Amino acid sequence: MKNTDILVIGTGIAGLSFAIKVALKDPTISITLISKSDLNEGNTRYAQGGIAVVSNLKKDSIEKHIRDTKIAGDGLCDPKVVQFVIREGPERLQELIDWGTQFDRNQKEFHLAHEGGHSENRVIHYKDHTGLQIQKALVQKVKSFSRINLLENHTLVDFITDHHHSLKKYNRCYGAYVISKDKEKIIKITAKITVLCSGGAGRLYEKTTNSKQATGDGLGAAYRAKVQMKALPYIQFHPTALWQEIKGQTFLITEALRGEGAQLKNIKGKRFMTSYHPQGELAPRDVVARGIFKEMLKEKSDYVHLDCSKISLQTLIHHFPKIFNVCKSVGIHLPKDPIPVVPATHYFCGGIHINSKAESKLKGLYAIGECSASGLHGANRLASNSLLEAIVFAHRAAVDAIVALKKTLPKDSFYNQLPKWNGDLYSKNLKIKEIQILRRELQSIMTQNVGIFKTNNGLKIADEKMEKIYSQVVTIYNKKRLTNDLCELRNMVSIAHLIIKQAREIKINKGVFFNKDYA
Repeated sequence: MKNTDILVIGTGIAGLSFAIKVALKDPTISITLISKSDLNEGNTRYAQGGIAVVSNLKKDSIEKHIRDTKIAGDGLCDPKVVQFVIREGPERLQELIDWGTQFDRNQKEFHLAHEGGHSENRVIHYKDHTGLQIQKALVQKVKSFSRINLLENHTLVDFITDHHHSLKKYNRCYGAYVISKDKEKIIKITAKITVLCSGGAGRLYEKTTNSKQATGDGLGAAYRAKVQMKALPYIQFHPTALWQEIKGQTFLITEALRGEGAQLKNIKGKRFMTSYHPQGELAPRDVVARGIFKEMLKEKSDYVHLDCSKISLQTLIHHFPKIFNVCKSVGIHLPKDPIPVVPATHYFCGGIHINSKAESKLKGLYAIGECSASGLHGANRLASNSLLEAIVFAHRAAVDAIVALKKTLPKDSFYNQLPKWNGDLYSKNLKIKEIQILRRELQSIMTQNVGIFKTNNGLKIADEKMEKIYSQVVTIYNKKRLTNDLCELRNMVSIAHLIIKQAREIKINKGVFFNKDYA
């Protein structure tokens, strides 16, 4: 059992920057940071592109960035959220720099990349591994605070809420139960404020740019806690992922390459994106992903080509060293050879419904980043707006949480009476083959029926099959001791079920959501 003022679940840019901000503003507050793996793992480190922030007011403007975000969001963005996120971006970016993050520069000015959906070059980056640079800087910074307790290799099981006890009802979140990866022991962590920064659920699909940790743990726990969630079917597929897997992982090919002049060509060598959108390769991601998928179906090919021959070798080596070396490792020699690419599940535009301070509908629970539905992205996220959203909402949540801790809260004695997890009553069957079989079946259903293109019949079939998987998971859960793998599957099936349910209720195509029956 652990007690803390603030529990932060997730150690990407959202969780780390929130913790740093609170520690700087009030060093007396105790913070416990939960990481599913080690501190350096997670989706942030895989972000290649960068942060979309207006920095060159001679060529760019806040208004242009706002307009681009709304166009990409296809009418479903919250205008007020778009306004404050983009306007507050420059100040939050400066804080990342103050905390040790480096970005590429041309002398004193930032080197700005151009990505899909942007009307100007505005993506601030560190070569082609911006996320890794940010992750390293924030981890180093967060370790400098004595009141921040780091708990690595622990997975969220459930939020502690009123339904876990028979004590006085405050109608709020009191912390969480988490399971250790190694010992698979479940511990209770009570907290006055709980902040969820657990990312999305890209692992619901067979091919994803997400890390192995992205199994929807936070979303699954929120679902069971009856926290309001919205827009879950708006799942963005990144247009260009390397067709070959690297050590069992799907490797992202940043669209900044297309911003430098790389062109998409079908298997016959014909450029095709200009026939789908005036912006060609730099159209919003949903348009490019659908264009690629259509070409693959038309030509009956497993991938399309990304032709980088218009980019100089020097630019590739200097600005895209990671992509250059990964391609070389699988026999692709840039810029001479084209890169075989396919769309892959990338980002959840929906999630836990939050307000402008990142508060959920459940008192005491905040959600920041990909696990949230802030209203910024609407039906389709504009490239490199995700890291921007994370730092802006982390700041707002930190400021609000500090104030909230000073308000009247349940007494410490109440938290001490909250029950431990009763999972030790289950049998000691730690290895269950059915889990992996059911997981692969779930991923197949989502990929085939709830992917880039959907149909009403396909969603109906997916719903029926998911009900069967859900029943099997419940049976296993009730008979076996909870393990890390079972915990992940339990979350995945809950969110898959909710995505399908919400998808069947959508009757119009917007952004990344495309049902052929409404085309």
